[in-house]
Amino acid sequence: MGFQLQNSDFNKILNELKKEYKIYAPKRFEKRGTFSDTDMIRYGEIDSVEEIVWKEKSEYSPKEIIFPITQTLFYFTEEEYKVPKVDDKKIIVFLRPCDINGVRRLDTIFLKNGEHEDFYYKRLREKVKFVMIECKESFENCFCVSMNGNYTDNYSIAVRFEDGQVTLDVKDEDFKGLFNKVGKEVDFTPEYVKENHVKVEVPEVDKMPLEIFNHEMWKEYSERCIACGRCNVSCITCSCFTTQDIPYEDNPKAGERRRVWAGCHIDGFTDMAGGHSFRKEYGSRMRFKTLHKIYDYKKRFEENMCVGCGRCDDRCPEYISFSTCINKLNKVLKEEEKDEE
Repeated sequence: MGFQLQNSDFNKILNELKKEYKIYAPKRFEKRGTFSDTDMIRYGEIDSVEEIVWKEKSEYSPKEIIFPITQTLFYFTEEEYKVPKVDDKKIIVFLRPCDINGVRRLDTIFLKNGEHEDFYYKRLREKVKFVMIECKESFENCFCVSMNGNYTDNYSIAVRFEDGQVTLDVKDEDFKGLFNKVGKEVDFTPEYVKENHVKVEVPEVDKMPLEIFNHEMWKEYSERCIACGRCNVSCITCSCFTTQDIPYEDNPKAGERRRVWAGCHIDGFTDMAGGHSFRKEYGSRMRFKTLHKIYDYKKRFEENMCVGCGRCDDRCPEYISFSTCINKLNKVLKEEEKDEE
């Protein structure tokens, strides 16, 4: 069912929803960008439609809402532990189709990756409803069409923002009553990106020989990558973390265990007991990430892990392009296949 209403009326609905939900959307944080006079666009709680940044791509994904950067797993003393409570409010997130598809990848990793579901992820994820921001024009560095991340119908509401008004496709029965009161009924079907400026050809899983692990192409990234991890933390589908025990100063035998984001590009990620460490060369980390996104995950779950949002390319200070890396890999494999003929 479609509705159209003015921003002022939409804000009234947001205020009504805030009694029951926390509402997150991409918003502008002034003077918080890379340089002192630049802004940052990332996810935060909103109070009005005017706060939502929909004409620009957010620099970071919404994954921190359901997979926090730092999350206390439990508090402990000498004799017992206690799992922290979560806020009673449910969650609404405004996000683009690629990010909805990215969250589905996170669902697979945390909820369908083996016999046990991740308790901490699940209890936040169950609270979330999606409001899909219509995205019909590609941003720079996006390659969502190539990765099948450009389309989804997995949303409670789809919204088209226009100057002064919003148009919505409301699928969730929980919300239809709110819009019936103030919105004008219209026919509305959201549009999607049909073509990106960047195109990627993903290699087929069954044409990935073991020899590719030691190919010369990875050495380029040993020279260029600085292991800052920006690609990991901005990515909607990166799900790696480490754990830390934090003892309290007044009683070192009590404290809390936290999980904290980590990533395959970051120094120390592969450190093990006994002083062992793996993938010390930065090129081997690029190889690991690339093959995990388009080979390992796909071999298990029959779709690419990467959804083509392009944030890794946007955020890399060394201008390393993940889409270019995939195309280079595909080119190498085709050349080797031709040589064998």
